[in-house]
Amino acid sequence: MRSTLNSYLADFLLGGTDIAFSHRRGLRTKRWSYKRVADTATGLSELLAKRGIGHRDRVLLVAENGVEWVAAFFACLSRGAIVVPVDVQSEPTFVQRVQQQVGAKVAIGDLAACERFPLELPLIHLEEISSANALPVNSDAPSSNSTLDVPLSGADIAEIIFTSGTTAEPKGVVITHQNFLANLETLEREIRPYLKWERFAHPIRFLNLVPLSHVFGQLMGVFVPQLLGGEVFFCDSLKPTEIFEIVKRERISVVVCVPRMLEVMKDAIETRFADRGKFRESLKASDSSIAKRWWTFRHVHQMLGWKFWAFVSGGASLDRGTEEFWQRLGFAVIQGYGSTETASLVTVNHPFKTKAGSIGAVLPGQQVRLAENGEILVRGPNVSPGYWKDNNNGGLGKGKDREEFDSTPHADEDTTTAGKWFHTGDVGEIDAEGNLFFKGRQKEVIVTSAGMNIYPADLEAVLADQPEIKMCAVVGIDSPRGPEPAAALILTGQTLSGGFGNTEAEGQARRAVERANQSLAPFQRLRRWFIWPDTDFPRTLNQKIRKGIIAERIQDTHVRDVAESNFRTSELAQILAHVSGEEARPVQPEENLATDLKLDSLGRVELLSVIEAHYGIEIDESSFNEATTVAGIEHIIALSDPNAERANSRQGEYPYPHWPHYSAINWLRIAALKLIVLPIVKLLGRANVAGLENLNGLKNPLLFVSNHLTMVDHALILWALPRRFQTSMSIAMDGELLRQWLNPALGTGLLERLKLRGQYLLVAFFFNIFSMPQQSGFRRSFRFAGEMMDLGYSILVFPEGRRSPDGRLQPLRQGIGILAKQLDAEVVPVRIDGLYELAHQRRHRAPKGAIRITIGKAVRYASKTTPDEITKDLSIRLER
Repeated sequence: MRSTLNSYLADFLLGGTDIAFSHRRGLRTKRWSYKRVADTATGLSELLAKRGIGHRDRVLLVAENGVEWVAAFFACLSRGAIVVPVDVQSEPTFVQRVQQQVGAKVAIGDLAACERFPLELPLIHLEEISSANALPVNSDAPSSNSTLDVPLSGADIAEIIFTSGTTAEPKGVVITHQNFLANLETLEREIRPYLKWERFAHPIRFLNLVPLSHVFGQLMGVFVPQLLGGEVFFCDSLKPTEIFEIVKRERISVVVCVPRMLEVMKDAIETRFADRGKFRESLKASDSSIAKRWWTFRHVHQMLGWKFWAFVSGGASLDRGTEEFWQRLGFAVIQGYGSTETASLVTVNHPFKTKAGSIGAVLPGQQVRLAENGEILVRGPNVSPGYWKDNNNGGLGKGKDREEFDSTPHADEDTTTAGKWFHTGDVGEIDAEGNLFFKGRQKEVIVTSAGMNIYPADLEAVLADQPEIKMCAVVGIDSPRGPEPAAALILTGQTLSGGFGNTEAEGQARRAVERANQSLAPFQRLRRWFIWPDTDFPRTLNQKIRKGIIAERIQDTHVRDVAESNFRTSELAQILAHVSGEEARPVQPEENLATDLKLDSLGRVELLSVIEAHYGIEIDESSFNEATTVAGIEHIIALSDPNAERANSRQGEYPYPHWPHYSAINWLRIAALKLIVLPIVKLLGRANVAGLENLNGLKNPLLFVSNHLTMVDHALILWALPRRFQTSMSIAMDGELLRQWLNPALGTGLLERLKLRGQYLLVAFFFNIFSMPQQSGFRRSFRFAGEMMDLGYSILVFPEGRRSPDGRLQPLRQGIGILAKQLDAEVVPVRIDGLYELAHQRRHRAPKGAIRITIGKAVRYASKTTPDEITKDLSIRLER
């Protein structure tokens, strides 16, 4: 019987060297074993002890998903401290108010988050704990402060998770160890009978796309996979194309996400296979045979890999049509129901016994009943004891023994805390078999399909500050992309004629809403508003606004957008309409993606995916995310030269061969390299090699960069390097040339076609090459380079991009700085001299010593170094 969550950290040591977490950062994938996670958490716990962090001290944890987050989480728990996880998408003012409430003694976060949230308290950067030498891991002489002053129990607070409110005071849900354990121990008992079958699919890998700052993300990203001895994969990108690649390459079994992400991936699948004959017709056909579905949609399963079989969706309600889409493709869709106040779970679908439309059966140990109005009520040990109190607020008690949190809201007060019925504010139905069906929300909070909570009071407070607005009411309405807020407005000085049709009134309302949006977080901003055609809202006998009537009126009435509608239509406007699910309308260049078009972070991901598919281009995700207006998106598309890309796409994809890495072929390649290639290079002219001592102690993978003189540069460099690099090198070559060899132009004769393809096969076999395009598509090349490094191969790149016309070093392409930064590997500069002169003289054999190869000192660039700085530094190193 577990007493605290710390027992799970102890279990990590039992996992030993098995991989627990993997993280795709930039171009590389970092993998941590269970033992390394436990050791790092122990070391960080020692560091926290030295900082004076102990029982019930609060620690802000502000970082993106990653294994370091997990280590920091357990480190805090092992000290008896209370974790206060903060979503990195939060507004800085929200984080400041959270800190005012909890009075954290220290913050742990990554560099980007710490820069975004300037907090006046000591910081521990997560980047520091990635290094094995950065922490006192497994010290034989632990700090005298490392032992806990008070033994932990299930009643101790594990974390405080704050709601998404921005303008109103944030509310922190108190989660105790026992709250979490009530769900975890139940799941552990349910999973145990199936562990005997797990070995046939071991390891089960989870791709977690939900923030760890959310309780659902923690449940599925930290604890449940461990119960299966599985592996969790984190990635920084939410682009469907990259997610599909990761699922197949990493042999993912389960994807954990919010409903909106399932919708985005659904759209990407439909776009990719829109020309697949009867794809849509097959989806509509009713067929209960899983085997037949797998066969019908085998091209989808092949794209995602044959090990992938299920989605776990949570954080918001899932559209029935999206659920059916994935189920018809032959994938399981597992849903759960719960909230932060219930430690994430109340019900969950059984993976092998799902019922269509249901959000699962009630977990053992919990009770669920429906109130007379259909509201879902929950009771059990998983229910939070309440909300954290603001210690700066008076009248909350005296002394150290006072209660520091309010009792759970909307709970019947007739029993002890464990026996209170928690009022969820959601409406549901329960069938005869005990399955729960979600029917909607009763309380005012609006939960978007991305799982974000929008509190109408927050928006109403900002609107009320606008001089044009006398009264306002914010309600949730159903849009094509899920629930979103809409505002009913009564303007200052408004009469009965102040509704639609009054141009002056509409202008006042528009300006007020635009000004209010500037004070709201992107996911809160209003796109829909309505001037109420009366001098007051409908009210109850107690003078409360009857928002249900307002919502019905707005839902049934044409609701205007904040943006003007007298501007040009365009191809991009059609794409924007597709993403929003609404009718196409003219758009103006100045329209803001967040405020005017209401695109949240997942909406932008979907837009990026659709644009790439439509134009046949590849867009840098970071630059796309920096664009804020329609004009910015059009500029990015123009820079990507879509016409050239479409022409390129007709010639076929750039080749990125995987077959040279197959074990048997790899051994043949190594043998051919040693028996054929290297002896020929030595015969043609033995070069003088300097700087080999700079490679002492270095191991694969490294990034080698060299000047480019002739077509034999790569063979010459391989000959000069030590054996460990000769046999484990992947070389970047001209992508356009390789594509021309592999896919000769139409009209090429048969003999010439065979010759070109033969050249390609020989070069790929002997030199383990991959494409480095000169014009476009370099991001795919960079990703492949990262994959090669993950397999243990060093990379050789010629950053000039072409052979030197005069023997002198040409300006380096800026991409080398990006590549070096994202690969995060040591870079070794290599310079070739004398070869150009011999080639210019058309001499096929070189006198001894006529060719010089100089290997420079390896350099690893700091994380703050910019790509431009890296490019300039490498240019200097290659000139030496």
